[in-house]
Amino acid sequence: MTIALFFGSTTGNTEDIADQIRDIFGADQLDIYNVADDSVSLMLDYDTLICGIPTWDYGELQADWEDIWEEIDNLNLKNKQFACFGCGDQIGYPEWYQDAVGLLHDKLVAQGASAIGYWPTTGYTFETSKAATADGSQFVGLAVDEDSQHELTDQRVTAWCAQLQQEIN
Repeated sequence: MTIALFFGSTTGNTEDIADQIRDIFGADQLDIYNVADDSVSLMLDYDTLICGIPTWDYGELQADWEDIWEEIDNLNLKNKQFACFGCGDQIGYPEWYQDAVGLLHDKLVAQGASAIGYWPTTGYTFETSKAATADGSQFVGLAVDEDSQHELTDQRVTAWCAQLQQEIN
């Protein structure tokens, strides 16, 4: 089983979470790529993908992901599984919280990949999110809020990684 983590980061928060995930899995178990520097076509070389994307402003994609967004349309991700995580601000942008995670999730599913790593919405305060499931009980990936709930980040990342390790085929 080969695992790769792809992330884009502007302020460094998403990169910090990516590094934390790599440390939990072990550098020998997970390769890490910054989409600003590395081609998303590398996704084809792995069985399991972990993708980190922050949501910007009014539910927008992070700039590095936006730059390569259409390249994802050319990838056949059938027989691959993926999990998403994202950084966002639920207090400052409650009506767009984690929207980029939802957009990336839907993009990868459209390319044939199977999603894992859903995360409960309990403990978060937001109005709407493209990352929430239809019943609102889960996000389609780990939601991190370094602005309003920084004190919960380590606990959430650790628990999510344990969940992923069980869900990965």
